Amino acid sequence: MIEIYCRGSHTSTGGPCPECAELRAYAEHRLEKCPFHDDKPPCDKCPIHCYERDRRAQIKAVMRYAGPRMLLRHPIFALRHWIAAYRPVPELRRKGSS
Repeated sequence: MIEIYCRGSHTSTGGPCPECAELRAYAEHRLEKCPFHDDKPPCDKCPIHCYERDRRAQIKAVMRYAGPRMLLRHPIFALRHWIAAYRPVPELRRKGSS
C-alpha cells in the first residue's frame, strides 16, 4: 500500500521515496512486535495502536489513498483484507499463559 501511495502522491518511480521507505521500515518493525502476530485484525478494529500518533496519521493517509486502488492492483489482497474486517478480534495472548 505504501508503494501505491508513494507512486501516486510523490510521483516516485523505481521504488518508494526516502520518506515512504522509512515509513515502510517503521511499519514492518512495529508489525514484527505485534502481540497478535498472524491473527492481527485490520487497524481500525485493533484494540492496540501499533504506531505513534504522527505515524498513525501517515498510515491513515496511505490507507485512505491506496485502499481503493488495491482493488485494481492487488484484488486478492484487497479481498482478504475486506474479509478480515468481518472476523472477530482475537483475544490478546498474554506472556506466560498457555
